[in-house]
Parts: sequence; structure tokens; C-alpha cells
Amino acid sequence: MTPLSPNASEPGVRRATITDVARLAGVGIKTVSRVLNDEPNVASATAERVRQAMAQLRWEPDLRARNLRRSDGRTHTIGLLVGSVTNPFAAQVNRAIEDAAAVRGSAVLTVSLDEDPEREIAAVAALTRRRVDGIALMPIAPSQAHLQAAMDHGLAVVCVDREPRGIAVDAVRSDSRTAATVATRHLLRRGHRRVGLLLDREDLWTAQQRRLGFLDALHAAGIDPTDCPILPGLRDAESSSMAAARLMRSDAPPTALFCGKNLITFGTVRALQHLGLQHRVALVGFDDFEFADLLDPGVTVVAQRPSQIGRLAAERLFARIERSDSRAPEAIDVPTDLIERGSGEIPPPAP
Repeated sequence: MTPLSPNASEPGVRRATITDVARLAGVGIKTVSRVLNDEPNVASATAERVRQAMAQLRWEPDLRARNLRRSDGRTHTIGLLVGSVTNPFAAQVNRAIEDAAAVRGSAVLTVSLDEDPEREIAAVAALTRRRVDGIALMPIAPSQAHLQAAMDHGLAVVCVDREPRGIAVDAVRSDSRTAATVATRHLLRRGHRRVGLLLDREDLWTAQQRRLGFLDALHAAGIDPTDCPILPGLRDAESSSMAAARLMRSDAPPTALFCGKNLITFGTVRALQHLGLQHRVALVGFDDFEFADLLDPGVTVVAQRPSQIGRLAAERLFARIERSDSRAPEAIDVPTDLIERGSGEIPPPAP
């Protein structure tokens, strides 16, 4: 008889099966199945024999096959697609969704898209092939219509941080436009009249909203927007540092800066310190970050609530998966908090 082995790649061996487990434990296959599924009406001594047989044979159930046999068709996995897992904001959203999923016995498959639209489409296709129950997505592609076919077959989808395009699904995000207005107004109230805006990619919904909020504040204060330079297309701290340095070396540098993303803030702080301007140029960043209060001066920020965003997104996603929420898709705006630490309170130079 061919010897058994949990490693089917070894020559001359055969992988143990559920039949082998049942034979070794002296029970039927149905009893092994009941033990695997923690079903009642199995004597504790019998269950223990089954577990010992599984351990002796080093046999593990085929999770994919078990999922296909579930009466509800669910796999108890969800996908989370974020711009970049290295971004502190995305990391906190990720943690909140993982915590919510763990309580429900679900696993989270996280994919970093690196702000690449093609990777969004490819990652969604890969996750749907793995029969995930739902997807939480930070949209990057110009349209999310590529999800529609999977949604028609029961896939639940919730967008996080950004507004979806081309599909009608729930979205949980910060009120970026209002937050940008608050940040800009904070600088204007200190007497600044030439405020520079440093922004992410212009095709991103969040960058568009923060630009609109910035302009809202300027218009309300009667300030000509052409007096306030806008530098878009900044993707990381390095490009932001170089852009901020060029701006501050220009013939008419701003007296205050508003950074539309945490990575942009990192680069701008570096540039101001390199130029020795950190105590002369006011700065407000969008999104809080670790050790912001330890810098000199501390960095004033409009702080998002990533943990709350992640928790609400997970709650809405699982409600859609479980069919317990039949409301029409909606946008859920999570408030932000202005945290004053010193950099945003620097006044403009005296006339």
C-alpha cells in the first residue's frame, strides 16, 4: 500500500484524505465533517479521536472546497484595496477594517495599488476570482464600472476615502472640501493673503475636493486666487520637498502653505527646515501624523479620523454582504479636526 504523507510532492507517497482520517478515528466521514464544523451532537471523546487522527496524519481540510459547499455561498474573506499600505492613513484604515472583520470571523486580503489605475482593475479581477464576499476600495481608476459585472453576481462593494465613479455604491470618506476650507480660513484669519497650496494628483477625487475647499475660503475672504499659487501633481515627500523649495525661492513666495496630503506635508516641512523658514512661514497639513507635535514648531493639521472611516466602511460592507441593509447607496462624511500646534499660527511678516 502506498504510504500516506501530507506532502503530495514526495515521490511514492499519497496525501492523506478525509477518508483516511475517518478510518483512523473509527468513525464515518460525516462525523469528521461535523467535528470540522463544530456541529453539536458529537461526543467529546469521539471529537477528540478525530482531532488526534487529523494531527497524526497532519491532515488539513481544503478550505476552498469547504467554502464552495457553504450553504450561503460565502467564503468569509473580503478584499481591501488601498493606495499604498505605507501611507499612515491607509494603514490605520486597514487596521480598523481588519479588527471589524476578525470579530465576524472573516479574513482581509489587502492589496497596495500604488495609485495605479491598471493595478486597481487587475486586483479587483484577482480578488473576484478568489470569490471574496466583498471589496473595500480606495478608488484610483477614472471609473469603477469594471466592478459592475461582479456586483451583479452578488459582490458587495464599499468605497473608502474617495468618491466612486461609474457605479452606485456606498462611500465612507472625510468631508475634504469643508476640511480644506477650514484649514485655509485658519491661515487667512492670521492675516495671510498669499497662501500656497500643494496638492496630490489632480485626477484624484480627494485632491479635487481639497482644491475646491481652498478656493472657497479665498473667495469668501475676497482674495484673488491668482495671488495664491497652486502646485498639483505631488505624489511623495521627495517631489513635495523640491516643489516647496522652488516655491519659497520664487520672486513672490507665499507667507503660508497648505499641504493637501500627509506625504506632501512631510516633504514641505523638510524644505522649510532646509531653508531655515520653519519659524517664518505658516503651515497647515491635511491629515495628522506621528510625532507632528514633536517637531519645532509642532505641525498644525486638519486631522482625519481613519479608524472611524475604516470601522464605518467595514460595518457598511458587512451589512451589504449579509443583506441586512437594503438602503440605497449613500456617501457617509466623517468629520475632521483642526489641531493647532504652532506652525499654522505663525503670522505673516510685518508690512
